[in-house]
Amino acid sequence: MSVTDIQLQENTAHDDHHDDHHEQSFIEKYIFSTDHKTIAKQFLITGIFWAIIGGAFSVIFRLQLGFPDMTLEWLKPILGKWIDEGGKLDQEFYLALVTMHGTIMVFFVLTAGLSGTFSNFLIPLQIGARDMASGFMNMLSYWFFFLSSVIMFISLFLETGPAAGGWTIYPPLSALPQAIQGSAGGMTLWLVSMVFFIASTLLGGINYITTVINMRTEGMSFSRLPLTIWAFFITAVIGLLSFPVLFSAALLLVFDRSLGTSFYLSEIFIGGEALPNIGGSPILYQHLFWFLGHPEVYIVLLPALGITSEIISTNSRKPIFGYRAMIGSMLAIAFLSFIVWAHHMFVSGLNPFLGSIFMFLTLIIAVPSAVKAFNYITTLWKGNIVFTPAMLFSIGLVSFFISGGVTGIFLGNSALDINLHDTYFVVAHFHLVMGSASFFGLLAGVYHWFPKMFGRMMDEKLGYIHFWVTFVGVYLVFFPLHYIGIAGFPRRYYAFTNFDAFSAFTDLNTFVSVAAILTFGAQFIFIFNFFYSMFRGRKAPANPWRSNTLEWTTPRNPGHGNWPGAIPKVYRWPYDYSKPGAEEDFIPQHIPLSQTPESNLEEENELAKTEEVRESKNVEDSH
Repeated sequence: MSVTDIQLQENTAHDDHHDDHHEQSFIEKYIFSTDHKTIAKQFLITGIFWAIIGGAFSVIFRLQLGFPDMTLEWLKPILGKWIDEGGKLDQEFYLALVTMHGTIMVFFVLTAGLSGTFSNFLIPLQIGARDMASGFMNMLSYWFFFLSSVIMFISLFLETGPAAGGWTIYPPLSALPQAIQGSAGGMTLWLVSMVFFIASTLLGGINYITTVINMRTEGMSFSRLPLTIWAFFITAVIGLLSFPVLFSAALLLVFDRSLGTSFYLSEIFIGGEALPNIGGSPILYQHLFWFLGHPEVYIVLLPALGITSEIISTNSRKPIFGYRAMIGSMLAIAFLSFIVWAHHMFVSGLNPFLGSIFMFLTLIIAVPSAVKAFNYITTLWKGNIVFTPAMLFSIGLVSFFISGGVTGIFLGNSALDINLHDTYFVVAHFHLVMGSASFFGLLAGVYHWFPKMFGRMMDEKLGYIHFWVTFVGVYLVFFPLHYIGIAGFPRRYYAFTNFDAFSAFTDLNTFVSVAAILTFGAQFIFIFNFFYSMFRGRKAPANPWRSNTLEWTTPRNPGHGNWPGAIPKVYRWPYDYSKPGAEEDFIPQHIPLSQTPESNLEEENELAKTEEVRESKNVEDSH
């Protein structure tokens, strides 16, 4: 009997069972659910909402940068007083838009939307667990995130506007409520929101780590874990160690804002008046922030890389190249991410000797990153590639990871970074290597596991259109920004019309803004495809991608508990694709070794040898 026949029989048997749990109300099942699959969907849909908001903010400030002379009066019904009488965007609100765009995309979309969705959805399904270690803690994790989202959303409607100190919230601007409008109530709500967000991340991280260590099914050793689970596990460890440091930084900032302390303040003058604060250092905040901030790069990137590993292997119909090397590279990246934070501070007056140490460590992290890139390329090499939308987005991620990573070598050099740090070169670098790559990982994951999430298929043609417009659009936005950054074009400026030196880049800025608007518009193709397919899409087969991992052994719409009967036992690693002699080009993890042709041949050889020994012994006895 073939592997496919065995799978279909098992899935049919599963579908005949019904969930033994009591009938749940709508609120229990979909709102305050403790089912990891429902919580994953909550994270995903909330993340999609915030991606629309964050993307819209970027479009508004790109309109300002690309068309500085254009009136934005048509936005007044939405933005109100933030469009002045001349139809121009208010300068302080421009800073607020940049701040909120960065905060939303880094934390609410790429951290919660990506890691929160797929860690929740895949960990129990791929390790063979009924649910997370603590369903209640898992539910709390989402609702702390949701509360954080609500608080941040409320800050958008304050009279003084949302926080406007950059997404890094550097003091002294963020420590003085009277500094600018965006340092007032909006900054306070930003800090409160982040406290709840950190609580959400820590609750989730503890749950993920505990589940992976303690709740693996029989036979699921660490050497048989899919690379997705390794990525989620390492990400949770990084978050558990780094996010409390951001909490301490925010707490000291609250003290400076409200209690008159001077952790970050010293010798400050506002309007010619000297403030009483003395003895503090804003550099202390930078150390605390970037001790989270650099691991945060890999908190959003590692889950995307884990998803890509699974999708590339599945759709190349080949075993992943260098499984142990991939795990080792992720562990190396996790370790090094904690000791390179000060490369964000080369322009802060950092001691040059100390800067050289951080430069060396920064360049070293390119080695495990290159291992991952080479392993992806080698897995693709001579593979029988199936170009699904998920596969295209995964290949796009590898492209961004390489092209954006190369520019990181420039910025890792402390001498070059001093010239490039406050230019659009940095903006282009981290949007490619972190922002776009991680976002493509999120989209790849949605396209690949949508059938398991909702029991239906997304439209492939719309997926192809979405990919090509987004992929080309991202490069059209960020390649020119590298060029104007090298030319010295500074970031964070509201307008460049007063600088003759930058007038030569007006057309290029307009081009980038048009590309950004088109790329943002393409995301509505995905949003339509996502929500339409959720209700009207073609019903999904049991295992549409012919994958090996355990989630595809559950019913098409698994209930709370995932498997109606016994949880499958694991006999092999998750990348047995195109095994020589096998009837199918995939062998799922729960298929015993004795049911593969190679094992049968070995067993027959052993039996033959045993028979030979027995016959020779009988001959000797007869003599």
